[in-house]
Formats: sequence, C-alpha cells, structure tokens
Amino acid sequence: MGAALAACWLWGCGGGGGAPSSQFGLATRVPVAPLPLPTGLPNPQPVQLQVAFPALVFDRPLCLVAPPDGTDRLAVVEQAGRIRMFANDPATATAHVFLDIRAQVQSGGEEGLLGLAFHPDYATNGWFYVCYTRGGPRRSVLSRFTVSAGDANTADPASEVVLLEIEQPFSNHNGGALAFGPDGKLYVSSGDGGSGNDPFGNGQSLTTLLGKVLRLEADGAPVADNPFVGTAGARPEIWAYGLRNPWRMAFDRATGRLWLGDVGQGDQEEVDLIERGGNYGWRIYEGTKSHLNPAGLPPSAFVAPVHSYGRDQGASVTGGTVYRGSAVPALQGAYVYGDFVSGRVWALVHDGVQAVQNTLLTTTANPAAFGEDAAGEVYVCCFDGFVRRFVPTPGGGPVTAMPPRLSATGLFADLTTLTPVPGVLEYEVNAPFWSDGADKRRWLALPGPSRIVVGTPWQFPIGTALVKHFDLEVAPGTRRRLETRVLLHHDAGWQGYTYRWDAGGVDADLVDDAGTSAVFDVVDATGAVRQQTWTFPSRAGCLACHTAAAGRVLGLSTAQLNRSFAFPLRVDNQLRTWNHIGLFTTDIGDPSQLPALPDPHDAGHPTAERARAWLDVNCAMCHRPGGPVPVDLDLRHGTATAAMQLVGVPAAAPVPGGVGVRVTAGQHAQSDLWQRIGRRDAFAMPPLGSHVVDQRGLVLVQQWIDAGPP
Repeated sequence: MGAALAACWLWGCGGGGGAPSSQFGLATRVPVAPLPLPTGLPNPQPVQLQVAFPALVFDRPLCLVAPPDGTDRLAVVEQAGRIRMFANDPATATAHVFLDIRAQVQSGGEEGLLGLAFHPDYATNGWFYVCYTRGGPRRSVLSRFTVSAGDANTADPASEVVLLEIEQPFSNHNGGALAFGPDGKLYVSSGDGGSGNDPFGNGQSLTTLLGKVLRLEADGAPVADNPFVGTAGARPEIWAYGLRNPWRMAFDRATGRLWLGDVGQGDQEEVDLIERGGNYGWRIYEGTKSHLNPAGLPPSAFVAPVHSYGRDQGASVTGGTVYRGSAVPALQGAYVYGDFVSGRVWALVHDGVQAVQNTLLTTTANPAAFGEDAAGEVYVCCFDGFVRRFVPTPGGGPVTAMPPRLSATGLFADLTTLTPVPGVLEYEVNAPFWSDGADKRRWLALPGPSRIVVGTPWQFPIGTALVKHFDLEVAPGTRRRLETRVLLHHDAGWQGYTYRWDAGGVDADLVDDAGTSAVFDVVDATGAVRQQTWTFPSRAGCLACHTAAAGRVLGLSTAQLNRSFAFPLRVDNQLRTWNHIGLFTTDIGDPSQLPALPDPHDAGHPTAERARAWLDVNCAMCHRPGGPVPVDLDLRHGTATAAMQLVGVPAAAPVPGGVGVRVTAGQHAQSDLWQRIGRRDAFAMPPLGSHVVDQRGLVLVQQWIDAGPP
C-alpha cells in the first residue's frame, strides 16, 4: 500500500499495425510520467480485510455464526433460505448444505432468511433458531430446528417448531437478527413494519412486536422478568423498543453488553447499546435528530445512540460485534461495524460510559453482516459473495495522501483549458447521468502498460484514475466551474474524491471527507434569477452511486462508449480506437456488432429504448440484482420488461398521495416511479445529491408509461 500511481501512457501519433493509423482516432500508446496519486487507502489503519475462504462463494450472505460444539466450524446464512456449514479453514473448498428451506421462504429486497442462532447447549440438544419471511400473509417466522442425528453437517428439515409469528404490513424493515445472551435467553430484533416514517407508529407502541428487541425463553415464551410483563396492553416479549430497522446485533462476549445497528431513514444511522426497557426514540427521533416530534420531546426522553453518522458517511448501518480475538491486537475491545451502502468499516472504542473514538478501517463490498468464530476472530459477510476476515496490515506504514489541490494531482497539464497530461484520455458516453443541468467532461488514466478487462462490468487495474469535471451555465453564455471528481482504484477498492473550484476558476481544493454544498444564482434567458443548490459529495456519497453491484465504475462500459468521439487524428468510434491502441486485454472485434445505449434525448430512437436508457443510467446502479436498496426492482436497460418487477407491482414504500403501484401502464400519474422522478424530497428518485428535477427525463418516462409498457 502507499505506492504512487505507476506510469501512465500517452495515446499519441506514431506506429501501429494492421490498418493504417490514420483510420483511427489515435495511433499508439507512449509512456508518460507517473501521477502522484496514492493506491492505498487514505489514513490507513494497522488492519485490513482479506477473503477468508477463497474457494467458497455464497449467495447474498447475511449472517455468520459458529456452532458452540467444539468443532471449529462456521455457518453462513444465504438470504434465499439456505444455511451452509463448513470447516473454519482458509483452504476449505466444501460448504455443506446444513438447512435448505428456500421453498417456504419469501425472499427479495429485505425479506428472506434473516437470522440464525445456536442454542448455548447445542452440543447436547442440537437446537438452533432461525428467523425468516413467509408469505400468505406476509409475516416473520421464528422457528427452532434440530440437527440430524449422526450428521453434524445436516439439519432435520422436518424438525421445525414455529415459536412466534409477527405479521408484516410491508416488505421492508424486517430486522430478523437472533442472538443468545449471557443469561441464556434468546434475543430477537424486529423492524417497525416498513414503508416510510413508521406509518402505524409501531416503534413507540408497546402493543406490537414491531420495532423492538424481544427476549424469549428457548421455547419462544416471554421471559418472566421482562420489563413490560404485567403492564396493561403491553406485549410481554418486549425487551427494548423505539427501533426502525435493527440490522444485526451481537453480545460482547467479555462484558455481556448488547450492541445493535439501527438503520436510519434519511438523515442518520445509529449504533445503540440495548438496555432493559430502553426506548430508542424512533419515529420521534432519528439518531440524534428530532424527526416526527409534534410534542417537542427532548433527546433526554430517550436512550441516546452510542454513535450516529449522517449521509456523508453512509446510508445503511450494518451492526457489528466487539472484537475479542487475538490475531489483530490493534482491534482488541473495539466494536467493529460497517455501512452497507458506502462499504465503510469502522472500529468504535467505548470506555464503558461513552464512545471515545471512531476510526475508519477500510472499505469493502456491501458488508451485510459481521460474525465471530469460536476464537473471537471477526468476519464480514459481503454481497459480492465472499466472507472476509481482519488481518494485520503488512508493514503498516503511511501512504501518500491525496493531493490537496487539483493542480497537484498531475492529471492536467493546463487547468485553464483543462488539457490533460499525456496519457490521460478524454471520452464521452451515450447516455449521461443527470447532474442538475451541469455539463460534464470525462477522462481516464490507466497505470503503466495495464489494460482493461472487458466484461459486465469492465474491470480496471489498481491505480486507475477516472476524472469527471462539472460546469454550470449560471447566465446565458457564462459558465462556472463547479467541481472535478476523481474516482481512484485503491488497493482496497474504489474511492471518490471531490475538488471544488475557487470562485475565479483557477484551481480546485480537495473537499474534506464529509462533503459540502453551496448555493449559486442562476440567470435564465429572460433575466429571471433563481437559486440553485449544488452538493459536493462526500467520500461515502460517491460510493452511494458508484455501487459495488454496478462494479463501482458506471460510464465506462461497452454500451456507453460505443459511439463516435473527436480524437486528435480524426473522429472515430471510441471502442474501435481503444481496441486499436491495445487498451483491452482481448480484441473486442467490430463495435458495430456490440451493444450501444441510446441517447435518451435523441428522437431517432424509440421512446421505450430511450426511457429505459434514462432509467438505466440514473437508477439502475442501485436498482439491480445485488443492489444496495431493499427493493426487488431491476431497471437495467437489457432486462426484459416483464422481469423488471415494475409494471403493476405494489410499491414497497408508497409515495404519499400515490396509489401504491410502481408503474400503472398507460397512467403516469398513477405510477410511483414517475412520482418519485418528479420529487426532490425523501421520496425522490434518484435520491442522492440532486436538487433539480430532470424535466426532460420526467417527460420521457411519462411518455413511455402512457404508451403502455407490457
């Protein structure tokens, strides 16, 4: 880690085989000076994540537990309804199917097989507990199963004993974490029932099991000394309440304290220490912020989070566990947790009274759960299918920081004209992402002689830098430079950086980790003045759009780049020229035989193709299989309409004032999708960083819906 970006290459004039170079936009690649950009993480810590079991790939893993039977094995839960058991050995290549109840599990979005806990006496009674979603009606089911006699790697599917069922009004906010406490009781987390703003007030109601932590006996009965036993109207199972979507909880094996991550709505994520009878504030408070609080209740009316963070850091907390292993001494006693959307992983230090430190450790691919093995080593279940573990960082030395000014990055030879240094290649895309009316330019820098692996998605070498520049017309004929973003491929993954231009457009300064915003006066052709807010994204905000499911890199794809571009030598198809100069690991062939995304605003293409392209570019980075949003919606351009889960499908979180259907064919006003595109509030789509509705995009989607998509 910490090595500077290696030599890039110039696409200049000279040589070339096959067809004459004059037939292409560029001739050959020639070397250039290295760029002073780091390939390691900024502010590195003495730990890192590595794939723990390279031969094992899981399907949306979201829970890891070690059976307490002395066998040093691990069980991983897959969302669709399967549990796989395997030896805790990095070389293991076999994961046994311990339990498969996919036929009875309703899975997708936030539903599925969500929790697993082994009874403390599992070695003798063979009992383990699961929490899963079931349909007809939609409900959360808590069940106990028993391991098969004579086969420790297989459970008896006929042994199910249903202990508790909780009706679920919506498909999101299921919670579903299970854990046995040091008291031998079973603790269960449940979400508030879903939709937005807890419409039924479940979090604050003691008459429902939604939005709670429950405490049960091994047979599912409420524990006799639970805090609300004997309280009129209250459910005796409740241990704590006022939660929105408690996603993952764990007991500290040293102190017995229960840690929990509660997913926020639009402002804050929170980490909680769960107390007997505690009220954690939702929906009156979200984290430390007053939310729906008509009575003006003070924060002191509720149990405060141990730690909370805003949208500059992430958008969906994944509760973790306290590290009590021995392999990574630097983590000893720290609560390790993450954010599913930004991929960030932190270590929070608590002195028994308050949090005294919260340190960013690394980033990883959509961390969905943290778990421990028998020795207390911590693992992370990631939605790229791998389980990772913490190991000490070799060397542990400092790395080069990102340069504080754009001029110091070495990317541009002349900032006045935005002329890149030799080796930084400008390109254009067929369908640009909506950026509140700003115009954009884009560049690519590959390190050394490295090349791109063309696939779905494209794969780029470590050290690759992607650059995007934003200008905004603030008056007719007058443009203002806003920002230049750099997406850099570090050793530990992609990381985004934002440089904000000064008022004179001379240079740009690196925006800090939290991001910022500004308001500009914009004058239209009639002389009318309006104010426009512009968000300079945080590091986490960059990765919220550049999702792991989409491969982090969005515009650099076959369908986006399959178009003409004015190269130095001539206008040519970008893919054709890039192929000629050897940018790809293999010959990609004739671009005319490859897919091309239509320009959404080119009337020469069918309306349906253009609308689908707009949705692909603006929405599909999240709304796709494996995406970070809890909705089974696939808006990729190549997905068949019937497979999009869009037309005639009920909305998981209906838009206020809508009819609760994602798309009603022929009726745009009765379609939540269209309603969301036209909003810029908590129900907006796309929701991140935009303050201005894309009116042309809105009309295009309206035309597509009204034409009646099948």
